[in-house]
Amino acid sequence: MGGRRTENTGDLVDRARRGEHRAVARLISLVEGASPQLREVAAALAPYTGRAQVVGITGSPGVGKSTTTSALVGVLRAEGRRVGVLAVDPSSPFSGGALLGDRVRMGEHATDEGVFIRSMATRGHLGGLAWSTPQALRVLDAAGCDVVLIETVGVGQSEVDVVALADTTIVLLAPGMGDGVQAAKAGILEVADILVVNKADRDGAAQTVRDLTYMLSLGDRSGRSERPAGADPAAAVGLWVPPVVKTVAARLEGVDGLVSAIEAHRDWLDRSGERGARRRRRAEAEIEAIGMEQVRSRFSHVRGSAALPALATRVVDGELDPYRAADELLATLAAAPSVIPDPARPTRR
Repeated sequence: MGGRRTENTGDLVDRARRGEHRAVARLISLVEGASPQLREVAAALAPYTGRAQVVGITGSPGVGKSTTTSALVGVLRAEGRRVGVLAVDPSSPFSGGALLGDRVRMGEHATDEGVFIRSMATRGHLGGLAWSTPQALRVLDAAGCDVVLIETVGVGQSEVDVVALADTTIVLLAPGMGDGVQAAKAGILEVADILVVNKADRDGAAQTVRDLTYMLSLGDRSGRSERPAGADPAAAVGLWVPPVVKTVAARLEGVDGLVSAIEAHRDWLDRSGERGARRRRRAEAEIEAIGMEQVRSRFSHVRGSAALPALATRVVDGELDPYRAADELLATLAAAPSVIPDPARPTRR
């Protein structure tokens, strides 16, 4: 196999900032492929990020996430805003591939130069997102998208990574799909900034809204709405109470109300200082994740060397205790090269 093609990162970033779709697509491909240029790409993008409003859309399979995402794109474009969409699909456990069907489901926006849609495969990564989603988000942010919509695989009780990435998290539910039970599960309510009962023309929609409203009245959401440390109490604003919005996204009913709720949450984020706090937590999590991947990559070098077996032998022989052996192993790791992990073979956590 030949060497990887090296490209002019600065040129790609300049072209992406001018709105060239090919340049945006190429930058995301470099991110997804864990290119050796990944660090260079991240450095070039950094000065141009932090402007886009990031909206996460999640919910159980079948509630209409893609239809709702497409409807939101239409309303936002009608307001003249540039929109990016990162739609994450599950990978096959056999081939590693994915259907990546959102380009088909959002075909009406495919020719709009103000919309960039990218389907991404999870490639085994848990949490509802692809491992490279944070860096792909940076690409779309730097490329001038006013709003970036992130559609997840589908939320369970653990697939809530989108909360750490989005400014506003929308959780979709639908009547008749057991979502009344889901409403009683803490995981769903804790991640939602806005709750949407889609397919609200179905029987049971009013009951689903009542169930959600009741559960919200019982819940303690202070962890999602706390005032940033050091904030002036005199300038404090009230806690955010997630609105429950009814939509029929397939007919564009209620979508304007959903956009209004998103804007209201954005205003609250700015007034409360929570936007900055969330983005700092996002950066902390990203730095930690990159650091951990570097440690894991260095461990792969140690496993293939004589260092670990030699230390194990000394522990078995009583020359070292396992804690001192671990100290020596960490010293070995500090001198080992860092390798960007292959996304096709994600580290198991």
